[in-house]
Amino acid sequence: MSGLLRRHRDFRLLWCGETAGKFGAAVTNVALPLVAVTTLHASPFAVGLLGACGWLPWLLIGLPVGAWVDRLRRRPLMLGAAGLSLVLFAAVPLLARYGGLSLGLLLAVALLAGTSAVVFQTAYSAYLPTLLAPADRAEGNATLHGSASAAQLAGQGTGGLLAQLAGAVHALSVNAATFLLALLCLRGIRHREPRPAARDRGIRTLAAEVAEGLRLVAGDVWFRTLTLFGAASNLALMGYQSIAAVFLVREVGLAPGAVGGLLALGASGGIAGAFLARRAAARFGTARALLLCELGLSCTALCMPSAVHGAGALLYVAGSFGVSAGVVAGNVLKVSFQQRYCPPALLGRLIASSAFLNYGTLPLGALLGGTLGSALGVRPAMWIMTAGVPLAGLILLFSPIGRVRDLPVRPAAGERPGADGGGPEPEGRAEAAPLPGA
Repeated sequence: MSGLLRRHRDFRLLWCGETAGKFGAAVTNVALPLVAVTTLHASPFAVGLLGACGWLPWLLIGLPVGAWVDRLRRRPLMLGAAGLSLVLFAAVPLLARYGGLSLGLLLAVALLAGTSAVVFQTAYSAYLPTLLAPADRAEGNATLHGSASAAQLAGQGTGGLLAQLAGAVHALSVNAATFLLALLCLRGIRHREPRPAARDRGIRTLAAEVAEGLRLVAGDVWFRTLTLFGAASNLALMGYQSIAAVFLVREVGLAPGAVGGLLALGASGGIAGAFLARRAAARFGTARALLLCELGLSCTALCMPSAVHGAGALLYVAGSFGVSAGVVAGNVLKVSFQQRYCPPALLGRLIASSAFLNYGTLPLGALLGGTLGSALGVRPAMWIMTAGVPLAGLILLFSPIGRVRDLPVRPAAGERPGADGGGPEPEGRAEAAPLPGA
């Protein structure tokens, strides 16, 4: 257990609730497409559409939610979002029991759960810096990302096993239980945020704050580069992930239980990535470590479409392990950079604006993967989408990030994020080295 978990009660509760939620989400990520594939016999396009619905709310409401989060206390918003998710996932098995299971129902649940996730994730990302001292944030980010990867590992294995033993529909009940635990943990946190400064709450002011968040991302070279990379990378990642269950069942020939186990083995790379982030940044610098993770490790994605029945299925594990390690390590570095570099009062808008562009490509990627799978076949679609993962890393290589050792820790004197044409120069290693944590 990290030192921060031992000494910080409120962070421990937040960590417990968030880890439980990630476990439940991982179960659902396996069980929901398996319901569509094995119970409803859905086409690759329909499975891709199901994945798209989970991320579509980032395009629909992501920007105003960011401005909204900056106006309100974040913890009550997290409680409300977790409560809505609890109701949604508890209702699915009940409706299925009385003959109400359909693809339309699954699409509606995915859409509403995605809406809840927009509010929760935006509020959560902005809440964490108010809970931790600046010196603890790097360790906190790495601890949360590492635990999320471990929860994903356990959740995917559990999701496949439950789908095999009890049916994919009943596996969704696990996610409802984890949201209940998350609610209890959030309620137990003693820390209370200060009330945000009073401001005009009209629609025009909200629109101005949304525009300010977009200018913040577009006007700063560091935010702009990371956002463009995230959008391209997520398009490719979701493109292959949306049809992964179809690929593993119909092309590789795995049973549902084996699908969960294989996905869990691949996701274990995220634990390695959380461990790698701080050490790579200390040795190579934060910018170079980001390139190593997001470009170097992502090349292993090309192993996945080569998987075949039998021992050849381990090629999928190898590729997924490398991609998961790179994504998690890169996220630790990027989140820690955002929290130090961006003023706290603008953090919610930054998160929502970058997420609107980053996550906005996820439903497009899911639809693209499903469309290519139906038109060309699942394996050719996997080749196309996995090739896009390392290609996205070229955005970082040919940006200012590719020319420096470290990401900046603060704007240059007299500047603010989003107000510069080229971004401040990175400061020395003495400032940047502690940025990542583990």
